[in-house]
Amino acid sequence: MKNNTIIDNQRINIEKKIVFDEKSCPVTATMQVLGGKWKAILINAIYHTSPARFGELKRSVKRITQSMLTKQLRELEDDGLIRRKIYAEIPPKVEYTLTEFGLTLSPIMQSLAEWGKQYRLNSERKKKK
Repeated sequence: MKNNTIIDNQRINIEKKIVFDEKSCPVTATMQVLGGKWKAILINAIYHTSPARFGELKRSVKRITQSMLTKQLRELEDDGLIRRKIYAEIPPKVEYTLTEFGLTLSPIMQSLAEWGKQYRLNSERKKKK
C-alpha cells in the first residue's frame, strides 16, 4: 500500500536515515582497532613473517621504539587479533601469530595495500603536472 500523505512520506524518510556516530559506525570500530601509526604495519609484518619474534619485528618495523612495539602488540593481543606464545627457555623466546579472527583481516589489508599503491601513483602523477 502506497503512502499518500506528506506525514507518512516524512516518517518513511526519517526511518531510512542512517545515523553515523562513533558508537554505531562499524568503520569507526574497525579504525579504533587498526588506527594509529603502527598497528596496520605490525599486522602486515606478522602476517608476512609468521611466526614473528619480537626482535624481528623491532628490526623490520622502522623507527618504532621498544616500548611502543610492546604497547601495540599488547593492544592487538587484547583485541584478539594476535596470539603471543612464550617459550620457557633462556633467553626467553616469544612468537607472535595472527589469530583465526586476525586472519580475517587479510583481504581487508590486501585491499588497503592495493588502494595505497593507487593513491601513491595518483599523488606522483599530480606532482609531475
